[in-house]
Amino acid sequence: MCHRGTLHGRPVSTRALIGVCEEKPLSTFGQRVLRRKSVIQMDDETGADTGRSELARTIGVFQLTLFGVGATIGTGIFFVLSQAVPVAGPAVIWSFVIAGAVAGLTAVCYAELASAVPVSGSSYSYAYATLGELPAMGVAACLLLEYGVSAAAVAVGWSQYLNELTDNLFGFRLPEQLSNAPEQGGIVNLPAVVLVALCTLLLIRGASESAKVNTVMVLIKICVLIFFVVVGAKGWNTDHFANFAPYGISGITSGAGIIFFSYIGLDAVSTAGEEVKDPHRTMPMAIIGALVIVTGLYIVVTMVAIGAQSASSFKDQEAGLSAILEHIIGASWPGTIVAAGAVISIFSVTLVVIYGQTRILFAMSRDGMIPEVFHRVNPRTMTPVTNTIIVATIIALLAGLIPINFLAEMTSIGTLVAFLVVSIGVIILRRREPDLPRGFKVPGYPVTPILSVLGCLWIIKDLRAVTIWVFLIWTSVVLVWYFVYGMKHSHLGRHEQVGLPHENVPR
Repeated sequence: MCHRGTLHGRPVSTRALIGVCEEKPLSTFGQRVLRRKSVIQMDDETGADTGRSELARTIGVFQLTLFGVGATIGTGIFFVLSQAVPVAGPAVIWSFVIAGAVAGLTAVCYAELASAVPVSGSSYSYAYATLGELPAMGVAACLLLEYGVSAAAVAVGWSQYLNELTDNLFGFRLPEQLSNAPEQGGIVNLPAVVLVALCTLLLIRGASESAKVNTVMVLIKICVLIFFVVVGAKGWNTDHFANFAPYGISGITSGAGIIFFSYIGLDAVSTAGEEVKDPHRTMPMAIIGALVIVTGLYIVVTMVAIGAQSASSFKDQEAGLSAILEHIIGASWPGTIVAAGAVISIFSVTLVVIYGQTRILFAMSRDGMIPEVFHRVNPRTMTPVTNTIIVATIIALLAGLIPINFLAEMTSIGTLVAFLVVSIGVIILRRREPDLPRGFKVPGYPVTPILSVLGCLWIIKDLRAVTIWVFLIWTSVVLVWYFVYGMKHSHLGRHEQVGLPHENVPR
């Protein structure tokens, strides 16, 4: 029988306090892989209510909102148009609308879970609290793919604009061999590797410093996009919207699948749960704020870009927004401004995405799912330094050696599955813990999370078969790791074997 009680003044059930009501340890295989980490235990060990945390709480609402904007604006606008427009035609505008609508439905689900479970780990931690340990590892596979591959994809795009900027300013471009992946005829994408290294150095210094730098860069990128809209509107030609959807609905949804990875910023906000002041209030405000800013800018910039250039011109176009302005004005200076903005913008995206990846691994390591090295915090900077260096090394290799189109689509499927799980998690947590205090509640429940799930599935169905197969293989590899390592080293599993209450789980 379950009883009710309180912890830190919050009404909770005994099931929430200890995770299960049974007095005997979990024993069957099914019970072991579906054991859940209690919401209140997560709050307790991360200091969401007490202010105690392993990481420094230094980030406020404004900085966190711009974290979300910083991780989102830059990818879908500055270079993915060259991948999505050839697939959807001018109707790529609807691709952005669909992706934004699905992301919006999911954003409010994120806002509710982030207000109730404000911890590092994002949807991995949410899945651990709602679905269980094995599903949480499946979500972790999505997140590792989503963040690691996304950072690599963004870094690859950075090199395009860097070449555009140096060419306009100094008449110099890096050789093709040093700015392209081997599949594209190069040796290594050197600018992408350098970008990852620079972001790593900043992240090692501390979350507060990273947030301040990101804030400045995000404000610059917003100004640059507004500049593009104002100048680009001068080249508006309604003929470019003729034959609006040449590839039909499937082309529009395929385009949405390609660009969806840019909405990773909404998830990135939730990875900062342990470094945010007053997280129960700050997290939902930042997520909703980032969504509104991002979706509005995406749609306006896309409409202007299509109006200023025919859809056929986007195919394989590098530094697209810069090229559009140069064609309209007949001079290089507007393109130079946009290229400079893109260089700054994509830097901020890479910074936040690498940050998110390290915090997810931090949470997994604290739970015993991966080695302890990812949980070690430098006492001076209060950051997981070794974790950050390992992540950056892997991302640098991906960015230097793999082309952008494959990276972008692989990131989208990871993002979509993670978003899907978050929406399901809202429904489960509402049923399991209806009295759990929430700083924000999903409007239109339960219709909103159900529509979010359906929207994610709708976009996934139109992804390429190779993308889905690679995703399934990667997820299988992570689950094998769980059965070989995670299940044995799980802190939740270890204390169940000796009958300890969950509050005493060794950390």
